[in-house]
Amino acid sequence: MIEERNYLIHPTYIVLALLLAGITSLFFGFSCAYLYTRIQSGSPALQLPMLFIFNTVILISASYTLVKSMHFYKTDQTRNYQISLGVTLILTLIFLVSQIIAWKQLYGEGIMVDHSNMASYLYIISIVHFAHVIIGIPFLALFLYHSIKRMKEPVSVLVYFSDPDKKRKLKLLTIYWHFIDILWVYLVIFFLINSLF
Repeated sequence: MIEERNYLIHPTYIVLALLLAGITSLFFGFSCAYLYTRIQSGSPALQLPMLFIFNTVILISASYTLVKSMHFYKTDQTRNYQISLGVTLILTLIFLVSQIIAWKQLYGEGIMVDHSNMASYLYIISIVHFAHVIIGIPFLALFLYHSIKRMKEPVSVLVYFSDPDKKRKLKLLTIYWHFIDILWVYLVIFFLINSLF
């Protein structure tokens, strides 16, 4: 019976897979609509602000620190685990602030949502991605909060690190985070390639 349970997939992984499939379909649809509209209208592509590139580096760094936190969790390194979760949260908040500044730069250049179809797509796609990043923040903050509140004595640390449910939730968060980061990299590359033609 124990061996059989090892082969079962936990329902939360299935839910996450369906969620990620839905998000993938959404952004694939946006990409196709952008290309179709651009080809049909003959509109020139927009140049991405440099902050979009900077934000890519920030998100990749956040993914790296979250990978490190998973490593520290598995190796029972309490302080490093807490620090890496905190750094991931700070990097994510820097991304959000930097993205708002990038939109203000576009606005300052006269490129508003109603400037052109291409501008509308750029705003909509980046805002929807922004919202998906925000959705992950409470879960990340909750992990950080619990790690600080519950990991004070050796016994509570042992209980925290040996909880399979906690490990699964951290893995789910990590998968979601990497997916959102990879999605941002794809979007930046997509817009950069389009700006060449």
